[in-house]
Amino acid sequence: MRVGVTVEQSWHVVPGGIAVATVELLRALTARDGLDLVGVSAWHRRPPAAGLAPPVPIRRFPLPRRILYESWQWLRTPSVERATGRVDVVHDTGYVVPPSKAPLVATVHDLSFLTYPHHYTWHSRQVFRRGLELTRRHARLVMCPSVATKAACEDAGIGAERLRVVPWGVRLRPPRPELSDEVRRRYRLERPYILFVGTVEPRKNLHRVIEAFRALDDAEVELILVGPKGWREDVDDSLDGLSDRARTFGYLPRDQLDVLYAQAAAVVYPSLAEGFGLPVLEAMANGAAVVTAAGTATEEVAGDAALLVDPLDVDAIAEALQRLIDDRALAAALGAAARARASTFTWDRSAELAVAVYAEAVEASR
Repeated sequence: MRVGVTVEQSWHVVPGGIAVATVELLRALTARDGLDLVGVSAWHRRPPAAGLAPPVPIRRFPLPRRILYESWQWLRTPSVERATGRVDVVHDTGYVVPPSKAPLVATVHDLSFLTYPHHYTWHSRQVFRRGLELTRRHARLVMCPSVATKAACEDAGIGAERLRVVPWGVRLRPPRPELSDEVRRRYRLERPYILFVGTVEPRKNLHRVIEAFRALDDAEVELILVGPKGWREDVDDSLDGLSDRARTFGYLPRDQLDVLYAQAAAVVYPSLAEGFGLPVLEAMANGAAVVTAAGTATEEVAGDAALLVDPLDVDAIAEALQRLIDDRALAAALGAAARARASTFTWDRSAELAVAVYAEAVEASR
């Protein structure tokens, strides 16, 4: 089965979890027999960010991303086959739906742009809404990374009979001791720290994270924020007065992140809306004690192996963090449970489910 897969997200300024998930899924798919995978992208002079190069051959259109995206979404040209030749199925991995004669499988990661439209720029809202419209119209089947996203898709008018839940996975790779020492030295990790990992954007709830951190009764604990700057969010004012207790690191490669996860006193991720919540799973895989949001997809990921809080309640976030700082036995028990639960989320399982969706889409088109 020849599968054309959109991989443009790897070149985005803020690749995010979509790029990570696409690359990891492709890596797992390449290990399976009977698949001929080909990536589709716009034209680029530079390679993707470290660790985000798609592990499949890439066929590029001679167009910059903005023009290709606009043409796909509004003019419905050029078709995927113009770059790839014949394919049996096309997998759109990220909201910009390409035209094709082959059956379409689309991944809808989340629909938070419907719930929190003010969190997005005008242009982003237009892209996402058009992508949703085209998905409703053209996708033979739709993959969702969580039950929460599946429910949101049903609410948005995509029939349940077209929806398939395909959870993301995580690669378990304990940090090398020498890398752990190097990261500790490079980032001066000399005190216990609370770690947040994610793009700086409104739905990540960083202002409440910072408020909760201010309320902690431990001046020796610091807050470390890791992730690229996104949109419509600036935490500099919120961090005012915390210069000796809070640091921002920007984007870090996954091997360094693993060290930070593994050595954190707690990882905090009370996002307002997620399609899955990959940082939660990555933290759990490294045995971290996690505080995350109840009532969202991250609760599905965490299960009973994390502390769940109302993401709108600053006091609840602070109390959960304080518990983990004060009760290291609880933190260790949660970390062990988290590692065990994370081991059930594998990219091999994701690939198995994805192949079944591809085959179903092809069969349904006959």
